Amino acid sequence: MFSPLALRDLVLPNRIVISPMCQHAADDGRASDWHLVHLGKFAFGGAGLIFTESTAVSPHGRVGINDLGLWKDDQVAPLARVVDFIHAQSGLVGVQLAHTGRKTGSFPVWEGGQPFTAADLDRFAGAEGWRRIGPSAVSAGPTWTVPEELDRAGMEEVAQQFETATCRALAAGFDAVELHFAHGYLIPTFLSRLANRRTDAFGGPIENRMRYPLEIASRVRAAWPAERPLFCRISAVDGAVDSWDLEDSIIFARELKAVGVDVVDVSSGGLSEEISRMNVPRGLGFQLGFAETIRREAQVLTQAVGMIVDGPQAEEALRSGAADLVAIGRAALEDPYWPRRAAEQLGFGADYSTWPVRHGAWLAKREQSLGDTLRERKDLLSATRRSLGIRN
Repeated sequence: MFSPLALRDLVLPNRIVISPMCQHAADDGRASDWHLVHLGKFAFGGAGLIFTESTAVSPHGRVGINDLGLWKDDQVAPLARVVDFIHAQSGLVGVQLAHTGRKTGSFPVWEGGQPFTAADLDRFAGAEGWRRIGPSAVSAGPTWTVPEELDRAGMEEVAQQFETATCRALAAGFDAVELHFAHGYLIPTFLSRLANRRTDAFGGPIENRMRYPLEIASRVRAAWPAERPLFCRISAVDGAVDSWDLEDSIIFARELKAVGVDVVDVSSGGLSEEISRMNVPRGLGFQLGFAETIRREAQVLTQAVGMIVDGPQAEEALRSGAADLVAIGRAALEDPYWPRRAAEQLGFGADYSTWPVRHGAWLAKREQSLGDTLRERKDLLSATRRSLGIRN
């Protein structure tokens, strides 16, 4: 976990990635002080790479009203401020680009997470409006409105939005780009047999259903500097029977690699509300098997995500060959210093020289003064947790 990884010309100092996590704290797509603190603290924590939340390429491609965006030029500078701060802490940062498609428009989790109704879409329209689109006029579930079916001109418009957002990401100084091709958003609905009922060159057999996602990936790769890595998040299985499965993902991962994707970030589910039809049991590392199979069969670097909670578990996942990177999300919300704790859990001593100097100097001084006492206290706490059956 603490060995470097070279991705093109970018060298990650370790294999720990902060996963994109929606914050719904932007102002008309512009990053706020919340993002500076939220993402900046992970640079303090020592993660190898930090990703922004899902960042919309279009105002019609947002999860909710206050999502980050890169659909216009005035959104670049606020994100550049965040990027510059992370770089000043010797951190690396990527942006996840997304279009939510037929799942555009919903309330934050803390407000219930429900999709906007037709009345809500009108009520929150604003200057740029809301528009749900998809490969076919098939809704994401009973509580979602039916999307508009994209024609070829509409598909070209979205492809250009991804390209332009990629150029803005470069202007903001990001080190990596990730394409969000998972969780039932616009691009993965083209992959699904259920969501995509087209009869043209973009529907039917898997070769056709992959055509548009691969076109987007190719165009983003061409717009993104050759020396910087491109990630792509996919749903290994999309949660619906007879829709998209692991064998499909292996085929797709091979094609993503062929068009220049460097890392496949392996998630699952999200096609519709009715994922219980093929529910993936949620437990510790519940998606590691998907990442391992895709890594082995497609011969591509993978990133594992989902209920990775501590250092020993993450280290085991990497050493076993399940993935090349591990992504953590909610565990990092609970403890932004998760990478440094993981190192201690694996037996590395606390190296305060690698911490931000304004923190590390004080902690090193404390360690020098109270070293034996602090170590005894930590050992006692660890023994107590083990006796109670609690993971570190």
